[in-house]
Amino acid sequence: MRFMVMVKANKNSEAGVLPDEKLLTEMGKFNEELAKAGVLLAGEGLRASSKGARVRFSGNKRTVIDGPFAETKELVAGYWMWQVKSKEEAIEWVKRCPNPFPGAESEIEIRQVFEAEDFGAEFTPELREQEERLRSQVAGKK
Repeated sequence: MRFMVMVKANKNSEAGVLPDEKLLTEMGKFNEELAKAGVLLAGEGLRASSKGARVRFSGNKRTVIDGPFAETKELVAGYWMWQVKSKEEAIEWVKRCPNPFPGAESEIEIRQVFEAEDFGAEFTPELREQEERLRSQVAGKK
């Protein structure tokens, strides 16, 4: 099972405050543990929403909205992609994570990623072949 594990933003991350050396060291050690356990697929921190944009869809119309975005608690400051056996295992890993914002409350959200088999018959053999081809192309770029 794959899970996206998202570090929720706070006022400091949205203000562009970078982690100090202590937190970078602790997170580096945690990421090494994840990698050694074969759990870590990817992970990065994200810049503040002031550096981002959203595209709103309404029928055929597209509207670009530049950041920053108001609801800080709904924003993502960083993420990991993990391969684990269960949601419970992902929760156990998150519990071992250093607090992303020392001295403040932090929240990390865990969401399971859809796999091809989750879509049933609607995911035709042609769509499966396309998915496999795209995954191979992406893997080849690493």
